[in-house]
Amino acid sequence: MKNPLRHASARAHGPYTKLRWNAFLTLLSTALLLILIPFHPTSASTAAAVSSPFLYTFNAPGTLREAGSMSESSSPYFWVNSGAYLPIQDGLGKTVQGALPANDPWRLLYAANNPLDTGNGYYPQNIFRLLTRSTWTDDVQEIQFKIQHTNLTNTPNRDGYSGILFFSRYRDSDTLYYAGIRMDGKAVIKKKYRGTYYTMDLKTVFPGTYDKVKTPTLLPQKQWMRMRLSTQGVQDGSVVLTLYLDRNNDGQYVEIARAVDTDGSYSGTPPITGPGYAGIRTDYQDIFFNDYKLMAL
Repeated sequence: MKNPLRHASARAHGPYTKLRWNAFLTLLSTALLLILIPFHPTSASTAAAVSSPFLYTFNAPGTLREAGSMSESSSPYFWVNSGAYLPIQDGLGKTVQGALPANDPWRLLYAANNPLDTGNGYYPQNIFRLLTRSTWTDDVQEIQFKIQHTNLTNTPNRDGYSGILFFSRYRDSDTLYYAGIRMDGKAVIKKKYRGTYYTMDLKTVFPGTYDKVKTPTLLPQKQWMRMRLSTQGVQDGSVVLTLYLDRNNDGQYVEIARAVDTDGSYSGTPPITGPGYAGIRTDYQDIFFNDYKLMAL
């Protein structure tokens, strides 16, 4: 299964240049001085059998590296499809924090293939994408997170719609749901069907005036929050998506967006039914994660 997340959900707007994996292997072979801690001692070509509820606490230290396909991931639970690394330390998962070293092979690869969105390869976390290797149908996802820093990379693709979001019922790079909070302070639920995006709900959660330069994010910085997404099919074949936020990390969730995908309600497209992958997307931010949960409904 090659790169099901590579180009469609790497960013909600604009094309994403595919990485050249042969070039990457060449870079790795020359990076003899780079030492990385593996997430697992060997490649986990087979996904783990996961039961509900699934809780990942990020307590096993290591580094999960981006891989060219799901089967190449060294974790039986997750696949880093974009963003270079998922370091795990001090009981937390993290995107890359700050700039990569100039001679890092991923810095060189992103500089060659997507310099615009990654600041010449120094900030691959600008397009971080983490996908589960298990599939889910009706489920609730939850993550605890803290935005450490917003990266003001000079690209037209960093804008108010950038943020932190869940993937749900991810079928392939062209068909999925996603939902989360954006830098312009809004909660969003979107559907992508056969390559076309449809906004299903959009509501203001963090008030203020967004400005890409003067006020580049309205999301709280260095504050732990929790976010939850419920995806559930109903008897008439529709899919109901409900997004919740616990902004004070005290267990008090508030519904911030809700959408119903009924057959034909979005330009004649059907709901996305059946199992798909789940996961997390972050844009132009350095973020800490804790306690990723999935529970079947």
